[in-house]
Amino acid sequence: MRACNMMGSIDSIESMGLVDGPGIRSVVFLTGCKLRCKYCHNPEMWVKGKDNMTVDELVSKLLRFRPYYQASGGGVTFSGGEPLLQIDFLIAVCKRLKEENISIALDTAGVGVGKYDEILDLIDLVILDIKHVDVDGYLDLTGQSMEESLKFIAACNQSGKPVWIRQVIVPGVHDHMEYMKKLKKYLQKIDHIERIDFLPYHKLGTEKYETLGLFNPYQGKEAMDPKKCQELYQAFMQLPE
Repeated sequence: MRACNMMGSIDSIESMGLVDGPGIRSVVFLTGCKLRCKYCHNPEMWVKGKDNMTVDELVSKLLRFRPYYQASGGGVTFSGGEPLLQIDFLIAVCKRLKEENISIALDTAGVGVGKYDEILDLIDLVILDIKHVDVDGYLDLTGQSMEESLKFIAACNQSGKPVWIRQVIVPGVHDHMEYMKKLKKYLQKIDHIERIDFLPYHKLGTEKYETLGLFNPYQGKEAMDPKKCQELYQAFMQLPE
């Protein structure tokens, strides 16, 4: 097998993840993100860091956990940041993993730089982060247009790959039935959804903003009550299609 010295910027690798896809997984966090979500708890990954790992080095690390993947039906999940911003590196790594029959999941907001068809051909599961379901709400929450995410959704639909939906529930933004109804309608645009998860907004990243000297737009916002979040989820699931 020919060596690949292409480099990427990796923030960290979680070796035994249990929530980012089925089974036991290695979760690779790539740096860089175009979005500036007001509720982001990883602002240290907004800017792409220095390249610090080659394709060969990353694949070698991941293959050490092959027995755990095989025993649990797990694999590797690429997250961030936004992994689609390091698309050439990501494609190169995924090609190597597929040669080893490793299952691959992509945790993404769908805001990359293209080549979506190529990367979707290599992965087995899309974990899609929904920020907001209308143009103005998306722009206010992320600082960016939702146009790129819609391009990615179109590519997902074309690919036929299964999708898990994740929706962070922020108090005062998503925590009401009007938004639930809009979300139900919006998700009708996305094919092959297998699972929908609501995640309550938390304040675990607050100190990071202070350490980095960044303005935190949600400094005074209270965390989402997990019980209310669950009640909203149940109400959402009971809404008619």
